Amino acid sequence: MDSGSVQKKSMTRDEVLDVFRQCGAILEGHFILTSGLRSPTFIQKARVFMHADKTELLCAALADKIIAADLGKIDLVVGPAVGGIIPAYEVSRHLKIPNVWVERQDGKFRLRRFEMTPGARVVIVEDIVTTGLSIRETIASLKELGADVLAAACLIDRSAGKADVGTKLIALAEYEVPAYKAEDIPPELAAIPPVKPGSRGL
Repeated sequence: MDSGSVQKKSMTRDEVLDVFRQCGAILEGHFILTSGLRSPTFIQKARVFMHADKTELLCAALADKIIAADLGKIDLVVGPAVGGIIPAYEVSRHLKIPNVWVERQDGKFRLRRFEMTPGARVVIVEDIVTTGLSIRETIASLKELGADVLAAACLIDRSAGKADVGTKLIALAEYEVPAYKAEDIPPELAAIPPVKPGSRGL
């Protein structure tokens, strides 16, 4: 499988996190995550996706991990909008298969712009996993169309394997950081005004 200018595909956890740090994508403060949880750390993947070369490097490595998982024939890569669109596209390019995306319509993920053949074998590609909610919602929308969801994959799993995504999860790197319910945040975090940089609802 030709990945163009990308020479190295396999990446260690530290190498993955170094790419995010180089792009200024690991932020410190008080953040309301897409899941609604609060955290002192936010991974702003958009700062990585600004750079096509770094995005290509990460997604080529993730594509290789998907291949190594031996899932059999994959018909489609599906990305949840908004955050999953770019990594799903780039991973699908390395896998040499089509990609589509689900987006919210009346609050639920729908495959609005595409058609899917019942029985299609799909892999969901997400950017960052915290609770797994976006992947679970994507699985529900795809199963309504008769899809066979083989696995999900992500660049970073913030839960370090603890999130229930509803299927097998292939993570390029695990990076566990604290996440709290709003009523359980520690005083030092509560003293910082919260910001909500995520994209749920778009």
